[in-house]
Amino acid sequence: MIIKDTLDRPLRNLRISVTDKCNFRCTYCMPEDVFGFQYKFLPRQKILTFEEIARLVKVFVRLGVRKIRLTGGESLLRQQLDKLVSAIAKIPGIDDLALTTNAYFLREKVGLLRQAGLQRLTVS
Repeated sequence: MIIKDTLDRPLRNLRISVTDKCNFRCTYCMPEDVFGFQYKFLPRQKILTFEEIARLVKVFVRLGVRKIRLTGGESLLRQQLDKLVSAIAKIPGIDDLALTTNAYFLREKVGLLRQAGLQRLTVS
């Protein structure tokens, strides 16, 4: 089965937010009127585990998704993100595995992410 969008195009791309937290409070993704300093981020138990995310990716790949993008908040704030990248990179059928980041922690994490199977980065 292939899933399609409202214009009858096959759904090929999936964005997965691995955290709602960010180390910056830019107006781009965290406008102050919504995410002021009193904003309560999701508690840890409400965020999908790596196992749950990998399971969802497998389901979507069976439905025709071929490109996965990990996002946030700031995705590099998620501890041991390389473990998730590794699990997703091993799923057959994925043509592109990408990550969006503000790059603040990139220098210390880029090597592990690349070794884990990350193919592309977008710095915002």
